[in-house]
Amino acid sequence: METLFFDRISEIRKEKNNLERELGVKIKIKGKEVSTEGTSFDEYEARIVLEAIQFGFSSKIALSLRDEHNIFRRIHIKDFTKRKKLEDVRARIIGTEGKTKRTIENISNTHLIIKGNEVGIIGTAETIEEATTAITNLIRGSKQSNVYHFLERMNAEKKRYR
Repeated sequence: METLFFDRISEIRKEKNNLERELGVKIKIKGKEVSTEGTSFDEYEARIVLEAIQFGFSSKIALSLRDEHNIFRRIHIKDFTKRKKLEDVRARIIGTEGKTKRTIENISNTHLIIKGNEVGIIGTAETIEEATTAITNLIRGSKQSNVYHFLERMNAEKKRYR
């Protein structure tokens, strides 16, 4: 049995039956405490999925982490910049009306969530590396167009080697 603590429990509570069925674990919720009961591997998978849901991903996207090729990564914005105005850095990642975020998601085939001073990414190991590089370049001040070209170049190289 593994116990986790969450601030955002409503999504887990809404999807509890579906999560139990998909993950093969029994989920118990007491206040902000979530306990999972099952085999050790199922509990490990459940912890990763529940952490992604807690970060802000929908349960549908978080459940894609059950696929052995998909992973969840957090990037701490403060690790890559010394700027005091983190709102400006977040704005660069999100872009006008979310365009930069959407473009990175579409080109790199990942899912992104920006929460506070962190960026959460779900995707395959290969695509997560590309998206991580793109986001860290944006945080460090690269132009959006340079980041888009980098991602397009990486996609072209992947297609060439397939």
